[in-house]
This record gives sequence, structure tokens and C-alpha cells, in this order.
Amino acid sequence: MKEDTIVAIATGDTVSAIGLIRLSGPKAISITNKVFKGRNLSRVESHTMHYGRIIDEDGQTLDDVIVSVYKSPKSFTTEDVIEISCHGSPYILHEINSLLIRQGARPADPGEFTMRAFLNGRMDLSQAEAVADLIESQSKASHLMAMRQMKGEVSSEIQLLREKLIDFASLIELELDFGEENVEFADREKLKNLVGEILLLTSRLKETFHLGNAIKEGIPTVIAGRPNAGKSTLLNKLLQEDRAIVSATPGTTRDTIEEVLVIDGIQFRLIDTAGIREAHDEIESMGIQRTMDKIEKASILIYVFDVTTLSPSEVAADLEAISPENAKVILAANKMDLNPYTDANEWKMKDYVVVPLSAINNMNVVYLREVIRDSIKKDIPDDIPMISSARHYHALDRAEQRLSEVFLTLGGVPNSENRILNTEYRLPNTELLAQDIRQALFHLGTITGEISSDDVLGNIFSRFCIGK
Repeated sequence: MKEDTIVAIATGDTVSAIGLIRLSGPKAISITNKVFKGRNLSRVESHTMHYGRIIDEDGQTLDDVIVSVYKSPKSFTTEDVIEISCHGSPYILHEINSLLIRQGARPADPGEFTMRAFLNGRMDLSQAEAVADLIESQSKASHLMAMRQMKGEVSSEIQLLREKLIDFASLIELELDFGEENVEFADREKLKNLVGEILLLTSRLKETFHLGNAIKEGIPTVIAGRPNAGKSTLLNKLLQEDRAIVSATPGTTRDTIEEVLVIDGIQFRLIDTAGIREAHDEIESMGIQRTMDKIEKASILIYVFDVTTLSPSEVAADLEAISPENAKVILAANKMDLNPYTDANEWKMKDYVVVPLSAINNMNVVYLREVIRDSIKKDIPDDIPMISSARHYHALDRAEQRLSEVFLTLGGVPNSENRILNTEYRLPNTELLAQDIRQALFHLGTITGEISSDDVLGNIFSRFCIGK
């Protein structure tokens, strides 16, 4: 535990009905007692609330408050914690906060309360990072993902397998001490099976990163197509507001327009783009280039085309030209009202979903929303938590590389799915085996915080809000 006591305003710097000031540390109770007129907080039980007044050095009442007391170790940080609920005036909050600092508390750094919870063993590093994700969640899906990680679903899987690997590592290290006697303490077959189990987990967790990160930030969903295909009209209908300017003149949209759409708890970042054609001026050329950049980074591409002017072969050529390799493609066959006897399935290609539309008449827009939702929802795994942190992804990737080397040393060969294909042992090298296992354990340990540095912790908690 740290010896100093920290304080911070835990609510936003705006007018609200109630504001909250939080203290944590060995002097949290005694510092609050100096300015609180009510019960003697040192004599009350933990997890109790008390009404009173906050009085400054001149005896002036700053506010009537409710003080909540959480005594060590039964608190968020495991230290003594005080939470002062007052009226949500920024002036009152800052006056009380300044008063507590003058009485001996130190202003908290961003995320310092959660960092203390981590350092004091209340949660592991992966769970601590999920606290920030939970605060920043803007949709049901991102909230659920953060909650699963905060409950330890990611770290508990990794910790369990890591502990088993540590047991084998100790036996391998023991073999090095008896190297000249050519003895084996670690069962190579059991070790290979364990490493295979870990590799399956790391591989599956890595596969969730792209979707997990997209859900956290909002899934990039690009609306693209030729000029005057109805892209901006479709954006407005999906959003149910007139966000983009609509005109019969081709090339009206010169830049990208981004808006958020939430469908059944999943947040999508809709991006309306400039029409794809040969540019007529420098500004339009820049707009088209931005369109191509957005398509390259998209998770979903809604390709809008006019059924009265484009043939299936022209649509196929357009999609070939923009090469949406990493995106799920939805073909929006627009202006069906102008050609009602057309079969939209004529444009069916690959595994793309074709949605017949009349955006201007709102025809099938609700169905399109369902297709957009389902294209992502079906990929959300039920049996394994998703990761959304690039730090976790890179740690898993490095651990996977080292564990693959362990396979090779043991005679196992990972195939494309990272499963083990049993082969004859090649010449085992105990030193290489021990080194690879050490490095794999290191990288896995950085996820949960068993292994961490001040620089890493500073970088992680610096993105937290002050007071959390």
C-alpha cells in the first residue's frame, strides 16, 4: 500500500444534481474528519453512510453532504476510502477538493484509484484495463465485452494455463542443472499437449481482436458506390435524419461524412463517401482517395448501385477495382421503384448479401439494418471472451511465436489452425526449450500484470479519467 492519501473529483466538471469526491489512503478518514461535522468517522463501521456538513478553516459551511466510509481492506483500492456526495456545483466540488488537499491529501493522477486496486491485488491488469473500457463503452455490445473482461474471463483462462506451464518450466530448469546426466523430469508428451492447449487459446483470442476492437470503437461501415447511386439518401434513411445533403447532381458529396448508428446494442460508424468515378477536379480527386482509404479500413462495405443504370458485370467490375478484401460486403440494389420488375438476385455474387432497396421511399431500409446487424452478430463468440486491446493482441502473438518454437523442439508441428500434428521427435535442445518457455511465460504474464513495468503501467492508467 502507498503511504500517501489521494483525492479527486470523481464526477464530471459540469453542473449536476449530485457530485462525488473520492479519497483513498491511510489518512482518508482522519483528513475527512477534520472538515466533516457529523459523526466521528473513525468510530463508524465500514460500508456506512453519514449525513453532515463540510466546514472550511474559517468555519464556513461549504455544503451539506453524505459521507460513505469503506475501511481497509474491504474497499475498491483495499485502502481506507471515503466518498463525499455533495451538490453537483463545479464550484462546490472544487472548493471541497481544495480544502481536502490543504488538509494533507494529494491530487490523484489519472487512473490512480484503479492502479492502487491493481497494485494491492484487488484485480489483475487485464481487469483494470477493462474498467476504462467500461467507462468509455457507448453501446450494449461494448459494455458486455468490457464486463466480461472485468470479471476476469480473459485473465482467468490465461492464468490457469500459465500456471500449468510454470510447473513444466520448473522441471525443464531442473533438467538444466542435471544436464550432464541426460535425465528428463518433464514429460514431453504432456508438455506438448499443454502447449497445444495454450496455442489454441491464444489463437482464438487473437482472432477476436479485430471484431472486439471494432465493437469498442464502433464498427467502421462504409457506404460506397458511383455518383448519384443514392448513398447520401440511404445514410439519411438509416439515421432517420437529414444528415447528408442530397442532390440529383452527381458528385455532391466531396468528403466523407461519419455518424454513429446503434442497432440492437451494437455501434456502427456509418461513413458516407464521395462517388467513385474519374475525378473532374483536384477536390473531387481528394474525396475519392479518402473513399478508397475508408474502404480499405472498413469492417462492412455497403456498396450502393442504381439498378436502372448498372449491369451485374459493371457492379462486379467496381467491386474488383476497389478490392474490399477485409470487409463484409452488402450489395444495396437501389432505385428498385424505378424498375420494379427487376430481380435483385441478378446482381448476386460470391457470398455477398443483396438487399433490394428504394432508399428515397424507405423501402427495405429496416431489412438492411437487420442485415448490417446480423453480419456482425453472427461472428460474436459465445464460448470465449473477445479482446479489444492492441497490447493484449501483441502479447498473445509474441507468446504464440515462442510456443510454436516449443512445438518444433518437441517434434510437434502446428498446422494452419495451430493444432498439433504428431511427428517423431527431432533432436531436443533443453536449453532452447527452457528459453522459449521463459519468454512465452513472460509475454502471457504481461497481459495479467504478473510481469509489468512502470512505463507500461503509466501508459495504461494515463488514459483513465481522474477520480477513477
